[in-house]
Amino acid sequence: MRSTLALSLLASAMLAVSLGACGDDDGPTATTSTAAQATGCTAAEKPPPKQLGLKAPENVLSPGEKATATVQTSCGDFVIELDTKASPKTANSFAYLAEQGVYDDTWFHRIVPGFVIQGGDPRQDGTGGPGYSVDEPPPADAAYLKGVVAMAKGAVEPPGRSGSQFFVVTAADAGLPPDYAILGQVIDGTNVVDRIAKLGDPASGQSGTPLQPVLIETITIDAG
Repeated sequence: MRSTLALSLLASAMLAVSLGACGDDDGPTATTSTAAQATGCTAAEKPPPKQLGLKAPENVLSPGEKATATVQTSCGDFVIELDTKASPKTANSFAYLAEQGVYDDTWFHRIVPGFVIQGGDPRQDGTGGPGYSVDEPPPADAAYLKGVVAMAKGAVEPPGRSGSQFFVVTAADAGLPPDYAILGQVIDGTNVVDRIAKLGDPASGQSGTPLQPVLIETITIDAG
């Protein structure tokens, strides 16, 4: 099922916004590198898809254990502090996927300027996942503010369900309902996140078509 951050259509005038992944075989390539070079990124090509069928992991991180994830991209590195206390299942699954190399050579397939950057799909088109899901509903007062990292889910899936796709909020407040499992917070490299956020095509609206591919080269977990 397509991983989509479906926003509720609020009667008070908030439009429904899909955070679903949009991608196709005709996506940007290294030839569309002008925007990337202007923001200090390395030109890259859209990576090929990977097919996965992983089973849910055993414990990789202990609840409450201090842990960070360094996301190495073609635009530089940023660091996520994993919320192993409030979201132990989500953080554990993310760490497991990172250690299994699931995120290696994937890309940010959806970049919506002033909203989010989204990646972590091994199929590279916004429809993929690891082969299992985790359920961990966020608190009712969850706020998706700038720098918050949360997990994408299908529109009909229950609150807090996640696979491998994640998003980083680039808006001051994304205005999302408390439906998306919170992974953590960016604590270093916010300039890199901002750099990536500039590579979304404003003309594509909420589909978030990247102006050029931004690769996730690898994600390294540091725990303990």
